[in-house]
Amino acid sequence: MNPILEFFPIVLFFIAYKFYDIYVATGVVIAATILQVAFSWYKTRKVSTMQLITLGLILVMGGATIILQNEQFIKWKLSIVEWLFGVVFLGSQFVGKKTVIERMLSANLTLPNNIWRRLNTLWACFFLGVGFINVYVMYHYSTDDWVTFKTFMVPGLMVVFLLGQVAMIYKHLPETEE
Repeated sequence: MNPILEFFPIVLFFIAYKFYDIYVATGVVIAATILQVAFSWYKTRKVSTMQLITLGLILVMGGATIILQNEQFIKWKLSIVEWLFGVVFLGSQFVGKKTVIERMLSANLTLPNNIWRRLNTLWACFFLGVGFINVYVMYHYSTDDWVTFKTFMVPGLMVVFLLGQVAMIYKHLPETEE
């Protein structure tokens, strides 16, 4: 999916939070995520599993945040999503012939099996780690700090992690003749 469209709900959440509060921001992120999924369906006639999981969790956790007026629910959503992805990535090493990362990238990339497994394990650890960091931030810092962490630090961590992955993959690419 288009990266700009992917961050659309997060950016709107941040803006709504800065102008209003966590509850308005939660309502905005719910609406934006519904629009994001609807737009994806309209453009491609399909919705990814990741989008459906995110939508389901945002509806449940965001709805609980608004109904119960308890910001902890929306804060936990990030950790739950990250942990789910971490578990799926880890589990893929034991189920099926290919890991999740190999299924995602093998059409465009050829790597030895041990490298696919290492990449997959690193992704699993990344997701699990971000989930735990989120828990730390939500219990040790203010809601303002948590919103900043979610909006800017998590994507920043992802960029740094992706750059490390690219460097690791590059070392294992087959030599090409020019």
